[in-house]
Order: sequence, then C-alpha cells, then structure tokens
Amino acid sequence: MRIKKALVSRGLSGYYSDDLAAIKAGAQQDGFFYPGKPITEGHSKIRQPGETMSIILILKDGTVAFGDAVGIQYMGVVGREPILLADRYIPLIEREVLPRLAGRELTTFKQLSEEFDTLQVNGQRLHSGIRYGLSQAFLDALAKTQRKTMAEVVAQEYGTEISKKPIPVLAQSGDDRYTGADKMILKQVGAIPHGLFNHVSKVGHKGELLLDYVRWLKERVGRFGEPGYQPTFHLDVYGIVGAIFDHRLGEIADYLVRLEKLARPFPLRVEDPIVAGDFVRQIELTGALKTTLAERGSRVEIALDEWCNTLEDAKAAVDAAAVHMVQIKTPSLGSLHNSVEAALYCKRNGAAAFLGGTCNGTDQSSRATVHVALATQADLIYNKPGMGVDEGYMIVFNEMQRTLNLLQYTREESK
Repeated sequence: MRIKKALVSRGLSGYYSDDLAAIKAGAQQDGFFYPGKPITEGHSKIRQPGETMSIILILKDGTVAFGDAVGIQYMGVVGREPILLADRYIPLIEREVLPRLAGRELTTFKQLSEEFDTLQVNGQRLHSGIRYGLSQAFLDALAKTQRKTMAEVVAQEYGTEISKKPIPVLAQSGDDRYTGADKMILKQVGAIPHGLFNHVSKVGHKGELLLDYVRWLKERVGRFGEPGYQPTFHLDVYGIVGAIFDHRLGEIADYLVRLEKLARPFPLRVEDPIVAGDFVRQIELTGALKTTLAERGSRVEIALDEWCNTLEDAKAAVDAAAVHMVQIKTPSLGSLHNSVEAALYCKRNGAAAFLGGTCNGTDQSSRATVHVALATQADLIYNKPGMGVDEGYMIVFNEMQRTLNLLQYTREESK
C-alpha cells in the first residue's frame, strides 16, 4: 500500500510545557500560573500550553492514519531537545518531511521508522518529538492496512509474545497529589501517585514533607483501599532528595530507608533521587546509591529518568546495573522503534522496563505506547496524557482492555 498524501495539522497536548530550570530556581505558583521570566531557551513563559503536530497519512485506498508529534513537559533540560512549537516546526515538516512521504510504499514499521529517525536536514536529525509522531503514523497505517492491532504489528516484526494480562499503570497526580491519590485508590491503580515532587517546598528542607505525605498515603490506602489492593508507592522526586542532602549518599540512603519503613507493607520505588550534571555522573551516583541501599538491606527500587534520553542511554544504564527500572521516555527516544528496543533490552538484561513518556502527550500517542507495552511485556506504563488522573487512566486502561479482548477473540477464532 502506498501513501497518497501526507498532511500536518497543529494541535494541543494533554498538559503544559514547563520550564523546570525556572521552577527549581524558585519560581512561585500563582494559581495554575508561574509568573516571571523563563530561564530555558525557547520558552516564552515558565508554563505555556503544550503544542502538538499531527502527521496525517492518506493511503491510496483512502485509509487515514496519523501520529502525534509531542514534546515532554520539561524540554531543554538534562540534555533534552528544545520545546516543541508548532510555529517553528510545521514549516520544516511541510518542506522536508511531507514530500518524502507522498508516494512512499508502506514497508515495515521498523524500516520506515529507522529511515526517518536517522534522516538529517542541514546536518541535523529531526526533533525527537517529530520522529516520535512519524513512527506512530507508520504503526497506525500498517495496523489498519494489515487489519491487525498495533501490538500485533510490533510483535510480528520483533518476534515477541504479546502480554495476555494488563500492564501495571503508574498514575500521575500533578500538584493535586492528595485528591489525585484518592482517585487512584478508588480505581485501584497499580502504582501511585508519582507526586510531582519537583521543588524543595514540596519535599521539605530535611525531607519532612515527603515523609508526612507517605505516612498520609499509607493511611489512605489502608482506610479506603479494597481488600487485597497492594499498590507500589512510586515517587518522582526530580533529584530534590539528593539536593537537600548535598549528594551525600549515606544520608540519602538513610532517608530512603525511612521512607521505605513508613510505606510498609507497600513497596516503594523512587524515581530520580539524584540528578547530576551529566549522564556519566548520573549513572555513577545512582549506581552507588543503589549499592548503598542494598548494603543496608533495603528493597527500595530506584528508577531512572533524567539524562536517559536515547536508546543508547537506556542500554548504558542497564549495562551499568545502576538502577532497578529505566523509564523509557518515549518522545525523548524519538521513533517508537527505539522504545521497543529499549524495553526488550531491559527485559533481557535484568532491569524493569517502564514505558513512560509524558503527561504532555495526546490520546493517540498514549494509545500507541499501550500497544508497544503489550508487545514488549513492559513492567510499567504511564497513565497519560494530563495530570487529572481520570482522563489519562481512562485512555490507557480502556485501550489495553480493548486490545487484550480483541487478541483473545482472535486466538479463539483461529483454533
């Protein structure tokens, strides 16, 4: 099947683009706004609406497929590409990408994704978010023309077995971490609450506020959780814990052990307890912290996000045995085939694979990630987009359930 025509349209994401450097530097919220001047290049405000671009493929038989180019919430920091803005990138897509799509034969997901993932324009690759959107469009088009689910397309090309059970979901609360957690408990989400602990004012100058929050969270699950509900407490602290203890590993480990004891009987996972100045240092410090925790007999799991921006980064983190779980930040890795390969590499080499991404995505990008997670049997997936819990969890949960039921029907019909 050939692509007859390709289009691009602007859109809005499920959340906002925030200048993390300005927030960490002390920008104060006023309601939902962050007044003041941004620090990170490309941002016009500290918080601005997230923008997307849909890559639309019109196939020769009239079938329409699409994928959404998105950037993550925090662009332009820890080695990530700049904020994704439609006014900046639509002219580039129209000039350099769409003409290359028109008339193309749909070959395979991997071949098409690799080609455009490595395409260079004026000596530079396309923005990772654009490559991400293109790969979604290819996957959607192949699934529709082959009359398969996207998970089946990925599984067939990579020789994997699709999960027969739902992948656990990590919900995101944003700053509404109390009401958000209650929603997650009501819906029995597998990992809660993320928490967005991205400033010392949310953690406490000695970590006391986070201790209080974990104490509260355990009480809420015990009081309102259904019998047998045993969520993992997954806290994303954006390096703030490391910062308040001045990167002294022994003190950081002692603090995480305190959190672990408070959380019991619920397992505790902490994402990015330390954020260093570059990837090499990030792996060194995180790996040393993991070892220190093990020496204390702790079962706290460490998840890595910051500075892990490419497939090569994910592999290096796994090879160094620096963390228990790697967040495979799907838009940052570019084409979805990189996320597939990162997840499979984690699974083969003893690390848990977290098919993450961003609250700043869309319904389409979220559904595509669900299929990759099922095809690779990932260990965790984000609810996304947005920070409202309900909307993102609905999209991810329903797409997973629909796909699992369709695949079960297909298996039964083939007998």
